[in-house]
Amino acid sequence: MKLTKLEHAALIVEVAGRKLYIDPGSYTTALTDTARADAIVITHEHPDHWTPEQLERIIAFSPDVRIFGPAGVVAAASGYPVEVVHDGDTVTVGEFALRFFGRTHAVIHSSIPVIDNVGVLVNDRLYYAGDSFTVPAGVDVDTLAVPAGAPWLKISEVIDYVLAVKPRRTFPTHEMLLSRAGKDLSNLRITAATERVDGEFFALEPNESLDL
Repeated sequence: MKLTKLEHAALIVEVAGRKLYIDPGSYTTALTDTARADAIVITHEHPDHWTPEQLERIIAFSPDVRIFGPAGVVAAASGYPVEVVHDGDTVTVGEFALRFFGRTHAVIHSSIPVIDNVGVLVNDRLYYAGDSFTVPAGVDVDTLAVPAGAPWLKISEVIDYVLAVKPRRTFPTHEMLLSRAGKDLSNLRITAATERVDGEFFALEPNESLDL
């Protein structure tokens, strides 16, 4: 299984020549080479995690692709055949076994409504929680996508999240709002937290890959 990190929160997972896209949004360069896609997971409705244009780029070359998201995504992307998924659901699509965890986006501020959000565990190896710190109960996480910067987090929460999940490997995601100095600082903190649980940190940059 090959993981490729794109800009911001977008990921591609590839198994046996088939692809799974996760959260291709507005801060991610226009997708290309989108053939052979089995599924798209959209963790929540915010545009930095999906746009119609990114979905169209995938559908154009993979018209049978299945799209999954929580109820908020189904409503926001009403022109697309999004299948609703909830905390505890399991779906198998082609080469990908998907397990979903969590219900809500992390709180940004009391004045901002809390929306739906689901995290996804891919083939029992890769876990990505979207915009949340949901810990997948009963799962030994091999590789964890760790949010590095956002209006809804502070670095102490990121550290506590890594310590709670105890993954074998980590890499940063959700970081387009950070400067180079900010990314370097977040990477240092995530590295330290990962090493405290005997894991290994990979400072992936956009378009870099990791074999899982």
